[in-house]
Amino acid sequence: MALSPTIIIADDHPLFRMALKGTLESQFDQPCLVEAEDFSSLQKKLESTDDIHLILLDLHMPGAEGFSALVFLVAQYPSIPVMIVSGHEEPEIMRRAIDHGASGYLPKSAPVETMSEALHTVLEGGIWLPEGTPETVVSEEELNVADALANLTPQQFRVATMVSQGLLNKQIAYELNVTETTIKAHMTEIFRKLGVHSRTQAAVALSQLAVNPGVTLDEFRKTQGD
Repeated sequence: MALSPTIIIADDHPLFRMALKGTLESQFDQPCLVEAEDFSSLQKKLESTDDIHLILLDLHMPGAEGFSALVFLVAQYPSIPVMIVSGHEEPEIMRRAIDHGASGYLPKSAPVETMSEALHTVLEGGIWLPEGTPETVVSEEELNVADALANLTPQQFRVATMVSQGLLNKQIAYELNVTETTIKAHMTEIFRKLGVHSRTQAAVALSQLAVNPGVTLDEFRKTQGD
């Protein structure tokens, strides 16, 4: 474990980031702490920061809701452990995080002593979970969506996330400063990798990685007569 680790704190609440920084500074000798307030800034920090030892990730990061950010990070940066730090304390949600590749799950209400134990365990290569966390609870459909999402390129992931938020191609093109033709090409690959045929089906599939999933893709297809 690094005595002065480089840790990214990815959370959209400035006060919580400040509190977490204080805890980390009390636990390590001059740690390098990098902050990200949304998923876009997190990606930029990952690209510009060397030798990252740990990512502390909130489940409600603007730009990548639920477990989608975790799935993408684990796929793109397999050597960097990701610990979820969240206000959700339901055991099933904690278990889903681990099933999707997290190295730990730390409730935001945890006392400093627990935070310290969790941080050191993960930085030493272990897995940390609160007591009472159940066995695997992730459905096969959710795992299939996660596997497909892990195969998206960074730009395809951005596009897929914006589709799930209801943005149109022209809006996505404007946000990413590319042409609509480029977005259409990305959409073709996203549909292929997710095994869907429409924007609505893509959004439904990605919703399986929300903290509180909605209708499943199979259930949606039945309503459409597929």
